[in-house]
Amino acid sequence: MESNSSSNITQNLKLSNKENDEADIICFRLLDLSDVDDFMEWFGDDSVSKFCSWDTFKSKEDAMSYVADVAIPHPWFRAICLNDKPVGTISVSPFHGTDKCRGELGYVLASKYWGKGIATRAVKMAASAIFVEWPHLERLEAVVDVDNPGSQRVLEKAGFKREGVLRKYYLLKGKPKDIVMFSLLSTDQQVTYFM
Repeated sequence: MESNSSSNITQNLKLSNKENDEADIICFRLLDLSDVDDFMEWFGDDSVSKFCSWDTFKSKEDAMSYVADVAIPHPWFRAICLNDKPVGTISVSPFHGTDKCRGELGYVLASKYWGKGIATRAVKMAASAIFVEWPHLERLEAVVDVDNPGSQRVLEKAGFKREGVLRKYYLLKGKPKDIVMFSLLSTDQQVTYFM
């Protein structure tokens, strides 16, 4: 019996800097405490955390606490792995009550992997998986800082629709920020299932 679990989703991706015909493999898996060194590569990088709600991690102990207290118990939090090495994370946070038909997508990637199509591929894979794993989900949304065009492009390339700007929507590093709201519906044509 084949599993629909997103932790088993794998995709081949030909990165432009490869000299041979071998494709890189992108997959998801659960994070564990042994991933802390890889985790620090992006959570310890100021350029990565610039548009994130969390502050840059300064110690392995802080990273281990985050993995143990936030990532592991989270209902859908995965490592984005490139050839079995964690290079980022992706999550879907459920809404509750009358909003349970919605989930919020979040993702982060180590800066040395930016611009290679990895985040776009991971977002597509997560969107396809989550609509299968959570059949009650009708809408997957993502919010992006207006000053973060790279992340906006990732979502657009993954088929998300730009819905508009929400002014002073959230606090980022203590300052109110405008965000761009993106969404993907379970009925959108680009939602395809890998399994």
